[in-house]
Amino acid sequence: MGSKKDSNDFMPSVAIAPGETIKENIRFLGISQKELATRLGITQKHLSNIMRGNAPITYETALKLETVIGASAQFWVNLEANYQLHHTRLNALEHLDEDLEILKKIPYKEMSAYGWIEKTKDRKERVYHCRNFFGVASLNDLKLSYAVAFRKHKALMNISDYGVFSWLRKAEIEGLRLDVACFDRSKLKSLIPTFRNLTLEDPEVFYPELVKLCAECGVALVLTRYIPNTSICGATMWRNNKAILALSNRGKRADIFWFTFFHELAHLLHHQGKEFHINYHEEHEADDEARNYLISEREYRTFIENHAYTVRTEIVSYSNTLGIAPSILVGRLQHDGYLEPHHYNDLRPLFEIDHP
Repeated sequence: MGSKKDSNDFMPSVAIAPGETIKENIRFLGISQKELATRLGITQKHLSNIMRGNAPITYETALKLETVIGASAQFWVNLEANYQLHHTRLNALEHLDEDLEILKKIPYKEMSAYGWIEKTKDRKERVYHCRNFFGVASLNDLKLSYAVAFRKHKALMNISDYGVFSWLRKAEIEGLRLDVACFDRSKLKSLIPTFRNLTLEDPEVFYPELVKLCAECGVALVLTRYIPNTSICGATMWRNNKAILALSNRGKRADIFWFTFFHELAHLLHHQGKEFHINYHEEHEADDEARNYLISEREYRTFIENHAYTVRTEIVSYSNTLGIAPSILVGRLQHDGYLEPHHYNDLRPLFEIDHP
């Protein structure tokens, strides 16, 4: 993140017209403004407008100033360019009302705490930092910026749209930084058994391998810190012909992590090349695919009908037979009501994965 000095560099408090520098040189040379106009071959009125910042220093005028005053033409061109940029920024500050209202809805405190964006208490600076973070000219453009499919947790109803936008943007930024191969749907699908086997490993083993394997299939896998009041667990998006699969740390139990991963994997496999929006039909479809990737319906029904599905040893043994972590089977049994929510939660370990 930039320093406070960097912030002041692009947030000027005043725009100083090049005329102030011309005045200093006039005093140094001991000539009047009228005489300078004569030497430059321009009218006094035009010079006066330049001095007040009402007329620009053109390339032609810059060359004349170089000859008459002595500083290089490039110096005068740069001076004019800096003035125009600073002047425009200051004018923009006067039209921030709409963005300042939107700013109230953006989780700036959490974003700055995570290091996503620079810390500042100045609301106008926050607007500029947010514009830079989201890559938009106005925060009002955010609603049109994303086309994604993401799974919402059903426990919460009051979802912060701007919190979701913030999470998605961070995932997008991290995903674009990763180098991946061209998207290969067939290869990605062929790795499903390998992904299943990784459920048996600890996070420090499976996560780097998961990132590597996804990259080889053209998928940028990223883990993004959870933003409160979003209930977001994962998302898929396409940027610059690159597939980005993003997961949050909401629900830190192993089975939730893996179910979310396979859920988003289903989106990439079945909706290649499309822009996704929230679609409850597609979400349920992805849920079914995720369940079948982890434990097929046939395998699941076989266990329920032919085994003592509430017995711990039976759960562990059958999971080993399938080649998946017991947490996956326990989570599904709890979800479907075959087990109480607290039963065998020791088989559903909590874990942490370092965030970018």
